[in-house]
Amino acid sequence: MVGICYAQALADGGHTLAGICDPQPSAALHAFAQAHGLAIHPAPGPWLAEAELVLCAVFGTVALAVAQAALPHLRRGALYVDMTTADPDDMRQAEALARAGGQHFADVAITGAINLSGAHTPLLCAGDGAEQACRLLAACGAPVRVVGSRAGDAASLKLLRSIFTKGMEALAVECLVTAERKGLRQELHTVLSDIDEGCLRETMESMVRTHLTHAGRRLNEVREAQRQMRLAGIEPVVLPGVQQRFEKTVAMLSAHAFAGGDTAAALAWLAEPATA
Repeated sequence: MVGICYAQALADGGHTLAGICDPQPSAALHAFAQAHGLAIHPAPGPWLAEAELVLCAVFGTVALAVAQAALPHLRRGALYVDMTTADPDDMRQAEALARAGGQHFADVAITGAINLSGAHTPLLCAGDGAEQACRLLAACGAPVRVVGSRAGDAASLKLLRSIFTKGMEALAVECLVTAERKGLRQELHTVLSDIDEGCLRETMESMVRTHLTHAGRRLNEVREAQRQMRLAGIEPVVLPGVQQRFEKTVAMLSAHAFAGGDTAAALAWLAEPATA
């Protein structure tokens, strides 16, 4: 889906498509190739030598292997754009291989749903080829921005974003299902309006700063919230993990006190025991 989406967008933008690589092409890919008069190659090979731009849209677990197979066939100065959710270290290894071959590498993270927004889905770019990739993709209509010169930064930011968004999604499910069961969903939105109207960055950092001061009291609230969910006939799934996070902080505080400080100091204190 990703490959076809951006290949079509580039073709619509006046670029010439040179070929497609897929060992097990779908019916949709066959139809796309036929419509554009393209050959489907089972593997990277000399046919890539004519390409100035290569888009990689595979599973993240095989992204590095695909780059290792493709890059030796690319001309010097070509741009390799990896649009996978690969390990950031794999991205950096692939960038090093590209640099050794005289090519440019861009790590591009997709931060939305391609099936909903197509080529207009927001993108993050990093790597030595990020600026060039950003110009090409922006011309296709994508809201895209460079987030770092080091490959892997875009992939890392996407995964960090997922910690927050997927965690919020799971909590929203538990919270709203319970609120609906209690007949309080609309009232809940009113009660949460202060968060809705606030600055997300400040809200997150304030939560971290005050976490160390109020972890014990908030732990009791988490336990009570789970009790109320069970009384409503709903078994909590996410909140037990939240309880573990608070319990860990309380245990850490009992072992060594937090001297106080800003968000950076709080984060440093929270991260310290992780390596112990």
